[in-house]
Amino acid sequence: MPAIEPVQRHVQCITPSGLHSLAWWEWGDPGNRRVLVCAHGLTRCGRDFEALAQALAGHYRVVSPDFPGRGASDWLRNPAEYQVPTYVGDMVTLFARLDAEAIDWVGTSMGGLVGMAIAALPDQPIRRLVLNDVGAILPGLALDRIGRYVGSNPRFESFEAALACIRLIHAPFGPHDEAQWRFLAEVVVRQNPDGSWRLHYDPAIAAAFAAGGGAADVDLWEMYEAIRIPVLLVRGAESDLVPAALAREMTARGPRARLVEFAGVGHAPTLMQADQIDAVRSFLLDAD
Repeated sequence: MPAIEPVQRHVQCITPSGLHSLAWWEWGDPGNRRVLVCAHGLTRCGRDFEALAQALAGHYRVVSPDFPGRGASDWLRNPAEYQVPTYVGDMVTLFARLDAEAIDWVGTSMGGLVGMAIAALPDQPIRRLVLNDVGAILPGLALDRIGRYVGSNPRFESFEAALACIRLIHAPFGPHDEAQWRFLAEVVVRQNPDGSWRLHYDPAIAAAFAAGGGAADVDLWEMYEAIRIPVLLVRGAESDLVPAALAREMTARGPRARLVEFAGVGHAPTLMQADQIDAVRSFLLDAD
């Protein structure tokens, strides 16, 4: 079966500081009112879900946004607005544009937080929720680790140097072949006019980490326990963002998430590997 080429689309969203353009990628039949939204992590982008989208585009119109400040979306005028409430508002605007009858959600790390925040609301539209390596507590030490590289705004002399940086930063993603690593780099780096290379996000997204400060845990149990839909928790077995004890507790509280873990992976599974794709596909489609 030939690969499905994604189409890039845009919708205008608003924050207190003004309007911005939100880009999203789309795979599959644009007339399909059954929609799967795939939401990326803090410094990543919508193209991360290429492999998952190819596997599911026969069932869904797969939509994957670039959150503000990332990829092809506008950077926000006020860095303080790089927060989950902003992203929730943008997603509500996107939902209205999609005119979907049913929405399922796959969210990696920050994208999972956004999905959790929406799913906890009254009258929310999500039918099934996949939380990819994010949970009801955000451990402060893991947030500090992430905060040490976010917003550093490095410049690279070559694409190969940028690729080496991506492989180092994202080593917890686990084993990937050379083509997969190159793809993971290609979608998040861009070349500057002077020939150097940069990471393709607004360095100011680090503002939220600077404002938080310290190594305090963030407790999201109230939000998690408000969710009333089926939840799949995907966990890298070596993850520092979702410790094993937290994952087990999430299977016993609130929506009682179904748990699947992947050996040799930390934060976070990329959902590029066949076993990871199969786990997500089975959860999303097992009600069909």
